[in-house]
Amino acid sequence: MDTGNIGFMILCTGLVFVMTPALAFFYGGLSQKKHLLNTMMMVIVTMGLASLLWIIIGYSLAFSGGNSFIGNLDKVFFNGVSSESSSGLPEGLFAAFQMMFVLITTAILTGAVAGRMRFSALLIFLSGWIILVYAPIAHMVWGGGFLDQIGSVDFAGGNVVHISSGISGLVLAMVLGQRKRKENESFTPHNVPFVVLGTGLLWLGWFGFNAGSALAADGLAVHALLTTNTAAAAGMMSWMMLEWLVKGKPSIVGSCTGAVVGLVAITPGAGFVSIGSALIAGLLVSPICFYGTRFVKEKLGCDDALDAFGCHGLGGIFGGLITGLLADPAIGGETGLFFGGVDLFVAQILSILFTILFAGGVSFILIMVIKKFMPIRVSSSQEEKGLDHALHNEQAYQDLLGNE
Repeated sequence: MDTGNIGFMILCTGLVFVMTPALAFFYGGLSQKKHLLNTMMMVIVTMGLASLLWIIIGYSLAFSGGNSFIGNLDKVFFNGVSSESSSGLPEGLFAAFQMMFVLITTAILTGAVAGRMRFSALLIFLSGWIILVYAPIAHMVWGGGFLDQIGSVDFAGGNVVHISSGISGLVLAMVLGQRKRKENESFTPHNVPFVVLGTGLLWLGWFGFNAGSALAADGLAVHALLTTNTAAAAGMMSWMMLEWLVKGKPSIVGSCTGAVVGLVAITPGAGFVSIGSALIAGLLVSPICFYGTRFVKEKLGCDDALDAFGCHGLGGIFGGLITGLLADPAIGGETGLFFGGVDLFVAQILSILFTILFAGGVSFILIMVIKKFMPIRVSSSQEEKGLDHALHNEQAYQDLLGNE
């Protein structure tokens, strides 16, 4: 057994796991105070729900043979998934690493519906989504399925993680409708230090996310780590400077958001593009997401509460396209359009369009079916009072007298 690679992948698995509680802090800080615990709960619950579903059926559907669109049931309950290996990476460790991706992907889409979705309806939706959306896309991209067959690439989850969750979150937000706003009520972030903490931990976890996707402690993993950090840094500085020009002052929330979209943008191509291209990706993705989030909310009238689609969906789409443009054959063996490879760029476009249609279409059908059997949105009084108390009988903050 290659203990070096195994040790590296165990570390990366832990780093990716940290991304889910990190996202809970990031989303929690962006939310209203009265919805803080509910917002964090929607994220944290994926650590239990998605883990179990991945073991029971998700991994089998994603990585056990099957056809071009879905795996089979040969590995349900991790049947035959061994923790031992005479050479290479034990399948059990690979399955555990991939499990962490399910957690963070499922958690991302919850940001779109913060402050207004019934928790019970969300649990049912997420359960169906993991089986009907995430597992098939993971199979099609990483399990030798349709999107791999057409020649598209996705190093660490542009299609699988960010586009799928972003577009599904957008569909949910559109079906649920806008949050109710009382006169003079603000939707501004209530706890900026939580946002900063979440960003730092996400950035740290992303090293495991992208470098670990090399599946070995080798030069490609080092390169992915460097492109990841470069894109995040460029995204942060680009958003900060743009906000400074547009609004007159830079904000720490904007700077943190820029870092996150930089991380999103480099995810599909971390092991395929140069460090210089990662810099370009980070610089360009921030203005795309900066104006894209405004367009979604102001022009489309869609209340993507915490910008799940605006940051992850749009950032993932941009990242997939930039990979098709700038993939350097000397790095990951894929040839982008700027290096003379037309086929890859076309395949990237097709894979992105397919992911949007598949994830969006299945998500819409799934939520509409659930809506026929139960209400999916909280009542007006619950929303006004706050979902922390209404759905969980808890509150995040108390003063010295015990009052909220």
